[in-house]
Amino acid sequence: MKQLFFLFSVFFSLSTFAQIDKVEPPFWWSDMHQENLQIMFYGKDISQHEVSAPKDVVIENVLKTENSNYVFVTIKTKDLPTGSYTFNFSKKGTKGFSKAYELKERREGSAIRKGFDASDAMYLIMPDRFANGNPENDSNPKLTEKANSELLGGRHGGDLQGVINNLDYLEDLGVTTLWSTPLLEDNDQAYSYHTYAQSDVYKIDPRYGSNEDYKKLANEMHKRDMKLVMDYVTNHWGAEHWMIKDLPTYDWIHQFPGYANSNYRMTTQYDPNRSQIDWKYCVDGWFVSTMPDLNQSNPLVLNYLTENAIWWIEYANLDGFRVDTYSFNDKDGIAKWTKAIMDEYPNFNIVGEVWMHDQAQISYWQKDSPIGAIQSYNSNLPSVMDFTLHDALMTVFDEENPGWDTGMIKVYENFVNDFLYADINNLLVFAGNHDTNRINGIYKSDLDKYKLVMTLVLTTRGIPQLYYGDEIGMVGNKEKLGDGDIRRDFPGGWIGDDNNAFTETGRNQDQEAYHAFTKKLLNYRKDKEVLHFGKLLQFLPENNVYVYFRYDENERVMVVINNNPEAQELELTRFAEGLVGITSGKEILSNSEISLDKTLKIEGKSSMVIELR
Repeated sequence: MKQLFFLFSVFFSLSTFAQIDKVEPPFWWSDMHQENLQIMFYGKDISQHEVSAPKDVVIENVLKTENSNYVFVTIKTKDLPTGSYTFNFSKKGTKGFSKAYELKERREGSAIRKGFDASDAMYLIMPDRFANGNPENDSNPKLTEKANSELLGGRHGGDLQGVINNLDYLEDLGVTTLWSTPLLEDNDQAYSYHTYAQSDVYKIDPRYGSNEDYKKLANEMHKRDMKLVMDYVTNHWGAEHWMIKDLPTYDWIHQFPGYANSNYRMTTQYDPNRSQIDWKYCVDGWFVSTMPDLNQSNPLVLNYLTENAIWWIEYANLDGFRVDTYSFNDKDGIAKWTKAIMDEYPNFNIVGEVWMHDQAQISYWQKDSPIGAIQSYNSNLPSVMDFTLHDALMTVFDEENPGWDTGMIKVYENFVNDFLYADINNLLVFAGNHDTNRINGIYKSDLDKYKLVMTLVLTTRGIPQLYYGDEIGMVGNKEKLGDGDIRRDFPGGWIGDDNNAFTETGRNQDQEAYHAFTKKLLNYRKDKEVLHFGKLLQFLPENNVYVYFRYDENERVMVVINNNPEAQELELTRFAEGLVGITSGKEILSNSEISLDKTLKIEGKSSMVIELR
């Protein structure tokens, strides 16, 4: 009987020892700037085991939390060569187990990769709505929401292969950089197509493809001298994330306890008169009930997010990040996260979503901000989004009888406040994105107004960003039909589409008119350094006509935007400071020679881009 009990005990102990279910990061690289690597091992009661490594691996720290299913092991990677290293897990009275961990070789020049900048033109897509390159992955048996193209807020089947299939279209259009809304797994029951409620941050959602497909997209883009920007989410995960379902620590997420919604009042981040409770509900409150708010002030969380971000840059060979809801994060934590990435990749670029309506408040979040310096704060964030210019663009071209503060003066006044920014060339300039009403919906498919908008976006200072489909006149109304209406399928991206706007022969007359204008201006801009980094000289609008110059030591471009329905004749002596004695130029949009001797006539609701000769 004793012998039987002994055999049963041995069998029980052998059959119930911990196993490793996940290791994150799944592998790493040697010769990284960040010398220490924190590896998370996850498995049933894994923390009950002691961890050891080969003698050439220095274990700096082994951290066990209140959840026995986690062990965080920090090792020193400096001077560790590439190869496989075995971690052993042992517990008295049980059979031990081990896990091999690989350090890979970095790409040559990985650390000095060049991110996007003002020489680029960025194109934003929602992959689920852009093109369906592989209908077989539209649904996945392991993920809850299935494809339903009839539902505005459903999954429509667009994927990575669809993007790869249409890179020639983007290159021909004049796009140099692609920003895709998130592609990582999102297992929400509904509305998972936007992928901002992620359930696994080391895995591309199988309905978009695989990690290898994402790497392939980057490779195909780099062959075309194009850049890839990942939409990264530091502020929150989805409620279906596997770690949310088994939290490493209670304070991995912000708890009240449990859920409380953000008040979205980002000004509490720097309001000297704020109440603590208002600040807490902004920063710690959840964006929505299905998106638990991550606690960046927890060093474990911050390190996890930092390593995950670096892992994707290195793995997929990325050229930049756009960070969602940047100003909702713990501001000290997100500054450390940003600095760690920029220390690893000094020429990289990160643009943060700071959706505010005051230049000083937006400027606060840019690296070396003179506004942030007032409170001794530096976010380390190279780029922010110019939401105040976007605010003006949504209304100004319907304001044909200008007053003191309406019409083109709105645009002029936006640039007056450029002195508030540390780096005006590193602002993202846009007429719309996946969260805003489409510009062609706002202006009721008026091609002339679209041309005025895009002339400004593509010739002013900063990094221009287009929203997919605007270049073919796509519309939508967020207020009436919700977000899904401003995120319609790109025509031609699905088998059986009657209209294929990816090809010139497939575009209808209206689509081609939008496309031809956008293509001409984008491709002109592509090689014009004066439009990338030249200085901006602007003149007060008169009669709703706005004139500005982009100039450097070698070139000058004069831009005239007539927001008046009537033709206007400009006395050019007023613009002598910009013309500097030049009396002729080439008008790019009409491809015609222009005299700049005394006067310049411009038709109503039209623009001119004049390369001075």
